Amino acid sequence: MELELGEGFTVLTGETGAGKSILLGALALVMGAKADTKTITEGEERCVIEATFVDHGEELLIRRELSRNGRSRSFVNDEVVSMAELKSLSTRLIDIHSQHQNLLLGDSGFQTDVVDAIAHNQTERDAYATRYEVFNTADEALRSLKTEAAKAQKEADYILFQLGQLQEAHLQAGEQEELDKEEYTLSHAEDIRMHISEAIALLDGDNGSLLQALHSIHLSDVSAELQERIESSYIELKDITDELSHTLSNTVADPQRLAEVQERQMLLQSLMHKFNCRTVDELIAEQERLAQQAEKLDSYDEQIAQLTAERDKAFAKMEKAAEALTKSRLSVCKPIAEHLMSDLSELGIAHANMAVQITPADDYTPSGHDTVDFLFAANLGQTMQRVADVASGGETARIMLAIKALTADTTALPTIIFDEIDTGVSGSTATRMGQILMRMGMSRQVIAITHLPQIAALGKQHLKVYKQDTATRTETHISPLRHEERIREIAALMSSGAPTEAALHTAAELLGQG
Repeated sequence: MELELGEGFTVLTGETGAGKSILLGALALVMGAKADTKTITEGEERCVIEATFVDHGEELLIRRELSRNGRSRSFVNDEVVSMAELKSLSTRLIDIHSQHQNLLLGDSGFQTDVVDAIAHNQTERDAYATRYEVFNTADEALRSLKTEAAKAQKEADYILFQLGQLQEAHLQAGEQEELDKEEYTLSHAEDIRMHISEAIALLDGDNGSLLQALHSIHLSDVSAELQERIESSYIELKDITDELSHTLSNTVADPQRLAEVQERQMLLQSLMHKFNCRTVDELIAEQERLAQQAEKLDSYDEQIAQLTAERDKAFAKMEKAAEALTKSRLSVCKPIAEHLMSDLSELGIAHANMAVQITPADDYTPSGHDTVDFLFAANLGQTMQRVADVASGGETARIMLAIKALTADTTALPTIIFDEIDTGVSGSTATRMGQILMRMGMSRQVIAITHLPQIAALGKQHLKVYKQDTATRTETHISPLRHEERIREIAALMSSGAPTEAALHTAAELLGQG
């Protein structure tokens, strides 16, 4: 189906269950609502919804494609966009007000948004949001540090005990290998001395030796080149012999030193087992880590003091920004109340009394430090109370219409759709409600789904929603009505059965007033 919605005030009528919700569902989908495969007609693989908007003279074609497999894609002027981008775009193009949104009158956040829309305080809101984020970051950092410090304090004694054990061991890098080498030498001192003595005897013994044999070779016995090599070897072997002699003199059995080395090895092995380390170098790294923790214990108070100062500074700036935001809101409380009371009087609540009350909130929130409440009394002498606590269904509908009319003028939203906002309204009040909708339609596109003839008669365009059976299924259709068709439709809204002549006459009169 293709449907063109005209400028100004358009009304949609139709019997309950005729399918008006299909139109709203399609618009909601194209504006970023959550997709549901139940939307797709049985037997079809996908559905496509397109809506064309004119935004500041620019035409925007928004398309949403939903597949049976649950995949959804969105396009703006044939370019793929994310769901977040689509929703952001929709907030400045269209507002769909359904009956359940009347419950928003009990939501302080909604009322705050209304006040902010009238106050044009986006600058103040942005400034506060920035300060709020900075404060929260600082506050979170401080709380995290305090938690860490408290935990560290509980573990402080154990950390210091472990650190003391490692410090008392006087660990040295590479000592494990040196100890192992020394332990072997001390344990095998006699064998080592014997082997060295035998080597020295072979090299330079009294009963013939390699050095003596080399020294006895004369220059005339060999070539000059070989003699040079013999001389070089003699010098090297003589040096080796001297080194072996030195090693022999230093290699002695020392049971006391062996016991000390083995005791040191046992200490290192015990520490490595306790700290789950494989080498002395890993023990040294663990000692450094524990030392850093111990040093950090001493710095917690200083760090906490520094972060506390930063948090307090951020709070002061946030508090100042919140005060500016509150001031902007307070400046429009009286004009909002006066505007709403004026519209409510026009809507048949002659003695309506309203006020916008702003009180400090229990805590700072992302939207400020204010609790906003719309107070209402329908009759003279009544004490004003929160709207959600005292307003009837019909009064709530009228208050919401008045709020929408006020914010629409402020935000310059191009399209507003009202889904049976006239619930609980009848008679002359319905006519007044229709007049407000018609007045809103002078500066924007307004679409209202209604069951009331008084409102239906005031539309610049009238669309009828109806069902029609085919051989295989029931289909919903929407058709624009000509003048005579409108008379019959409005008369049908006034009649329980077929429109009477009186109803047709009254319908014609209503249309004449529109």
